[in-house]
Amino acid sequence: MRRYELMLVLRPDAPDERIAAIVDRTTRQITADGGQIIKVAPWGKRRLAYPIDRHREGSYHIVVFEAPAPAIAEVERTLLITEEVLRHLVIRQDRPARSARHDGLDATDDAELPSVEDEEFEDDGTERIDESESEAAPAAID
Repeated sequence: MRRYELMLVLRPDAPDERIAAIVDRTTRQITADGGQIIKVAPWGKRRLAYPIDRHREGSYHIVVFEAPAPAIAEVERTLLITEEVLRHLVIRQDRPARSARHDGLDATDDAELPSVEDEEFEDDGTERIDESESEAAPAAID
């Protein structure tokens, strides 16, 4: 079985119960087709790069799983006919080498998905220019 990552972008006005039901139905479908769920990470509501069906934001969810290839087609077919799903994307991941942990779990499973807390910019010592205070901006207006 191969490892996949599924990103779901759901309508922001969908009730939380309906969003949970869609994610649950998708994970149950994967496991029924012989797959295994590795991680489900809700990212919450985020602004879209461009409007989709007159929506400017979407509710993001990431599902990391292992499944046989035929199971992916059925999951995508179901997501395509679900009204609350604005977009979805399934990506095959290259597996990292297994670590030698004693409990049999992969040490990289926790590090695969960035969390909301990881979005904070770390100070890496490089100088950043604040474009709002740029000296070129007033000259361009004149």
